[in-house]
Amino acid sequence: MSVQQWSETVLLGDLGDDPQYTDDLTAIIEQCRKDTRLDVLLNFAEVSYLNSSNIAQLLKLRKLVTVTNERRLKMAGVNTRVWGVFLVTGLDRLFDFVDDVPSGLAGLQIGD
Repeated sequence: MSVQQWSETVLLGDLGDDPQYTDDLTAIIEQCRKDTRLDVLLNFAEVSYLNSSNIAQLLKLRKLVTVTNERRLKMAGVNTRVWGVFLVTGLDRLFDFVDDVPSGLAGLQIGD
C-alpha cells in the first residue's frame, strides 16, 4: 500500500493515477476520521492528471484535515501538468504546496 504512517502524527500518501489515487485517498480519509491527530503529506510525484472526482476527494480530505480535525495538509512533488489544473481551478490558493517529500515531512515535524 502506498499510504504509510510516517510518524505518530504524520501520514504520508504516495499517490498515483486512478484507480490507485482514489483507493489511496479513500484510505487516507478513513484514517484521518479514525485518528484526528494526523497531519497529512500527499506525494504527487507519480500523478500525471487530475479529474473532477480526484479534485472532489482532495477537497473532502482538506475539509476533514484542516477544518474538522484542525491539522495540516501538504502536497509535494506536483508536476507541471497537475500544477496547471490547480492554477486553472484556483485550488493553488487552498492547498499548501512544498517542493518535495523531505521538505514536507520536515515542515510537518517542526510545525512550520
